[in-house]
Amino acid sequence: MSFLALHHINHCYPNQKQGLTDIHLELQKGEFHCLLGRSGCGKSTLLKIAAGLITPKTGHVQLNGKPLLKPSTEIGFVFQQPTLLDWLTVLENVLLPVALHTKPSLNQTNHAKALLDEVGLSELTQRYPSQLSGGQQSRVALARALLLQPPLLLLDEPFAALDALTREHLQDLLLRLCAQHHSTVLFVTHDVTEALYLGDTITLLEQGRLHSQHPVTIKKPRTEALRAEAEFAQLSHEFRLKMKQLQ
Repeated sequence: MSFLALHHINHCYPNQKQGLTDIHLELQKGEFHCLLGRSGCGKSTLLKIAAGLITPKTGHVQLNGKPLLKPSTEIGFVFQQPTLLDWLTVLENVLLPVALHTKPSLNQTNHAKALLDEVGLSELTQRYPSQLSGGQQSRVALARALLLQPPLLLLDEPFAALDALTREHLQDLLLRLCAQHHSTVLFVTHDVTEALYLGDTITLLEQGRLHSQHPVTIKKPRTEALRAEAEFAQLSHEFRLKMKQLQ
């Protein structure tokens, strides 16, 4: 049984001519699955449907065999922007999923501190977002998404606005975090090399339709040295050619 399944998803926003059309997508437990496609092809909309943030016009979503009808604590979501609250400290931002409903317990606070240590921000817990770099803000967003220990992690181009070196460093961090927390991941990107470096499987989306699906055969664990290997360069070239053929 698939851990996450999207069945025959159709969705179109008001006044939109082209939307998602008959999307069927399945993720196995522990899989890192990348949605790859050009801007405007429906990747982010599909991710929000998978999160229960948008109800599709037709079709349905199942999480661990159960219907997903609304946002769930079993899902962690990382948006394109870190979406941190300026008036809260780093620690308070990480604790926000709990603080919205109740006062965080000592155990929850300690767990948040441990997550911040995992992402390399243990010395910055009392700083505010305006005092952080873009990469540091992205780390806070990752820690916040993991606070409730969700088995499913959804990420919507979280590193797209960062410089290349910071982006690569955070890709390595994300792989390490997902391995440590045994996360199942659906990751949206328009970057071919990012999808190949992170993914176990890549699904190509074209104008709201599922174009094709490709297992990534590159060995694990993925490390910085992989980026310089001929196999990686060849796969990147092949996928770029596939991307150029998409409308």
